[in-house]
Amino acid sequence: MRKMIAIPLVFSSMVILVASQALAQVDLDIETGAVFSGYNDVRIPGAGGTLFSLSEELEADPGVFYRIRLFYHFNDRHHLGALYAPLSIQSAGQLDRDLLFEGETFPAHTPLEATYQFNSYRLVYRYDFLRQEKIELGVGFTAKIRDAKIAVKGDGLAAEKTNVGFVPIVHFRLLYRFAEKYAFLLDGDALAAPQGRAEDVFAGLIFTASEKIEVKAGYRILEGGADNDEVYNFSLINYAAIGTIVHF
Repeated sequence: MRKMIAIPLVFSSMVILVASQALAQVDLDIETGAVFSGYNDVRIPGAGGTLFSLSEELEADPGVFYRIRLFYHFNDRHHLGALYAPLSIQSAGQLDRDLLFEGETFPAHTPLEATYQFNSYRLVYRYDFLRQEKIELGVGFTAKIRDAKIAVKGDGLAAEKTNVGFVPIVHFRLLYRFAEKYAFLLDGDALAAPQGRAEDVFAGLIFTASEKIEVKAGYRILEGGADNDEVYNFSLINYAAIGTIVHF
């Protein structure tokens, strides 16, 4: 139920704004490509579970991802955005020891299938304090709702840990136009705290195809995690990303 409530809460503000303003001030950013799991270490519960890796001890399959973001521009300096970024990675294999995971014990050498889900819904505000012909630099705030799940099953046994929560993050953006139709973009959200950390950063090139359309390509990193009594999980996800930005 909380998952179903989260999505309209995140996007309702943007829908109202877009519906009430001229479309000339809206950007649609669609990103896709390949996603690969780096390290992904898990222990659930954080106190007493078995520490194992979803990507090194199990084999994590590469996948295809997509992300959709809308940005509304109040003027040249104030921007409000909404992001929908689903993510799901499947792993399979077996461990050479018993796995205690979320109250269930999977015996050693049991063929296992695991799902790592980390869907993200975000509202973003950014203020550009530097805007020049070749360079733009802005910082802001991201209100993120995470919809996370780690599930393991095998030989008739199954267990999963879900978590839906709110995370405040710092947002930043750097755009450098080094040629007439080309620019370098560094854009992301990041924050570290005693409870954990989170980084979601894109670095790549922007090509201006026309007045209305830009094409981007680059590398995205999603990294972070938490360490507490309920969950220990730190992961690194790599993205080979391409996308299109449409200016309405």
